[in-house]
Amino acid sequence: MKIAIASGKGGTGKTTLSTNLAAYISENKNVVLCDLDVEEPNSGLFIKGELIHKEDKFKMVPKWEQDKCTLCGLCQEACNFNAIIKLDTQIMVFPELCHSCYACSELCPTSALPMIPEKMGELSHFQLGKISFVESRLDVGREQAVPLISQTIEYVEKHIIDNTIELYDSPPGTSCPVIEATKDADFVILITEPTPFGFHDVKLAIETMKKLGKEFGVVVNRYGIGNDDVVTYCKDNEIPVLAKIPNDRFIAELYSRGELIYPKVPEVKQQLKNICDYILKLKEAKGV
Repeated sequence: MKIAIASGKGGTGKTTLSTNLAAYISENKNVVLCDLDVEEPNSGLFIKGELIHKEDKFKMVPKWEQDKCTLCGLCQEACNFNAIIKLDTQIMVFPELCHSCYACSELCPTSALPMIPEKMGELSHFQLGKISFVESRLDVGREQAVPLISQTIEYVEKHIIDNTIELYDSPPGTSCPVIEATKDADFVILITEPTPFGFHDVKLAIETMKKLGKEFGVVVNRYGIGNDDVVTYCKDNEIPVLAKIPNDRFIAELYSRGELIYPKVPEVKQQLKNICDYILKLKEAKGV
């Protein structure tokens, strides 16, 4: 079963929940934790396993071959992302804008735009007990996270054994990287905080999941600060609140030291159990 952990904004506790939930599940079952926040992956600060595989990741971009080109301009017309511009006597390619759709290359009548690989980041696969931990890291200066997120998910599907729960620590926000990270998930956990910013952004995330047709539930982190607007909203809209993680200075101290929380905070362990119970019931109902 594929579980994506997302939010409408950064800093709400996606990584805290992802790493602690993965470790908690691994006490009894095999679990995959995949960090898809490729622009700033940090699950590895808490899950320190043995490196078993590492590889560079590439995306395909067109390379202009001047001697073959007739400057017909078809490539510029075909590109929906303005990654190719025809000037007077040359074709300019902007790899940062390219979405690797192959339209320009396939439609070029003289094959003057062959697709070549360009490194965009690297993927690492670690093992810690029953946790298979995969993270990808986008190279500095790269504009697009989606291709690397897509390839990371493909790696997990190809190389990780079946009959496991897969947890995807998603990027923040509601833009393209989040869509890519959650589009194939069986269930999405939206984590938020009881503040005006948290409430505003989780509503955006909820609407996004509804547009995608995803089943989802909400976890309230730092419960006890702010107000009950999030909980009331979820109740009024029949959205399950899976857990309420308390606002506790000791939790912040553990997190700042790169330590898992649930082994030392019984209330957090109970909240993780509530989430797992819900997921397992959903897994049985879906037959996945």
